[in-house]
Amino acid sequence: MKKLFSFLLALCSLFSSADSEALIGEDALPGLLLEDFAQEQAVETSHSVMIGDRRINYTATAGTMVVSSGGEQCEIFYTAYTRDEVDDLNARPITFAFNGGPGSASLWLHMGLLGPRRMELDDEGRAAAFPAALVDNEESILDLTDLVFIDPVGTGYSRAVNGSSDAAFLGYENDIRSVGDFIRLYVNRSGRWGSPKYLAGESYGTTRAVGVCEYLHDVYGMGLNGLMLISCANDFTTLIDQPGNDLPYAIFLPTYAADAWYHGVLKDEYQDMELEAFLEEVRQFVRADYVPALFRGRSLSKDEMEQLAEQLAAYTGLSKELFLSSSLRVNLDDFCFGLLADDGLAVGRLDGRVTGPVTGGSLGEGASDPSMASEDIIFTAAVNQYMTNELEYQTDLPYIPLSGDVSMAWSMDSDNAYLAQENTIFECMCKNSFLKVWVLSGYYDGATPFFGTEWIYDHVFLGEEQQKNLTMSYYPSGHMFYLNGESRALFREQAEDWYGAES
Repeated sequence: MKKLFSFLLALCSLFSSADSEALIGEDALPGLLLEDFAQEQAVETSHSVMIGDRRINYTATAGTMVVSSGGEQCEIFYTAYTRDEVDDLNARPITFAFNGGPGSASLWLHMGLLGPRRMELDDEGRAAAFPAALVDNEESILDLTDLVFIDPVGTGYSRAVNGSSDAAFLGYENDIRSVGDFIRLYVNRSGRWGSPKYLAGESYGTTRAVGVCEYLHDVYGMGLNGLMLISCANDFTTLIDQPGNDLPYAIFLPTYAADAWYHGVLKDEYQDMELEAFLEEVRQFVRADYVPALFRGRSLSKDEMEQLAEQLAAYTGLSKELFLSSSLRVNLDDFCFGLLADDGLAVGRLDGRVTGPVTGGSLGEGASDPSMASEDIIFTAAVNQYMTNELEYQTDLPYIPLSGDVSMAWSMDSDNAYLAQENTIFECMCKNSFLKVWVLSGYYDGATPFFGTEWIYDHVFLGEEQQKNLTMSYYPSGHMFYLNGESRALFREQAEDWYGAES
């Protein structure tokens, strides 16, 4: 059964019907076309999915909502899944989910982990055929919570309307405001103020989630029950190795070690260890030896440099000479291109388990990353097929999965050189004692390394009671940990515990 609602909100609110025809013309609105006016459209379809041994009947809604934010207007595209036959919505959680980029639509979390349908992929995230087949997602959390996937402006089908520019919604603060305003509007229209409310974000989406959490609390008095933060980017000091910032070299080392261990290039004394035990040794080396060495800089003696370079090489599978020639500071590109260079292979930035031929370019810019080489076209084909055929959403607009233009136009709007959210996380958890934070990391993630996430939350100085609301989870996978079947199953078990009594 299908319900389709479509109308011109802007024309109804700004002009009478008699005036609208005269005003829509080249003389009255130069440069503004009819299709630039806001149109809300929502399509409802009925479905069911098997999750474990239970059949879940649900309603899917794919549509756009017109949002006024900061004096500008936009259409935000969303896909919502609500469980049928729920007697008390106040007891039914709702989770708003988005990816990051910035400039990414929500298709990755939507069709890779949380939604009721996902692509059939192997454990490295690769499809057996193209286009990839869509299958029911047995690990979906739709039995635990309703789901709303949000595509921020400039991604998916979302865009500025009514004469506004996409630029008005880009950047750290503008993005938080528009996404927060959408969530408030959705909650209000659907009568969900009484429901437990959660945010789920991945990568830069974790940056957004923390900012939106603060925004909803401070502006609308809307408290949240939980933040699900996947592959965290909550402090860019840990990620950007600009001159004068040595921290990323220390942060990335355990990920280099995990990748090297996975590919079997280490000496037996490390290769024979369990991964977690090996990484704990590397962590201790970073804290006790590597960080002090980076701090000392050129005051290190030649013998000290030799000893450190030898140990760094032993942990990472790289050459001692590479560490010596770079003053012990090997960046991500050098590692990814260097680890398996003798075999003519690069390892993935997003997932160090994945390898591919070296083709040049910079992994930091997305080029030559074998762990991202096919995901774009696989996910894009799947989401277009899914929206059109299964959810019956029709539009001539292209679905934008990842926008380089949005990313390039982004501003962090921070007084500091690096955006850091430790204090924001602390304030959110202090203001709302019910707020739970679940932090999820992949061991082989070179985009947002797990040790950097540990560093961030070691610097959120929570009290004993608040600390109980923080959960950390690890997976034998990469940035999109859910592309690995074992990791996805583990996530599902943990999600049941995390949602707990509210499920």
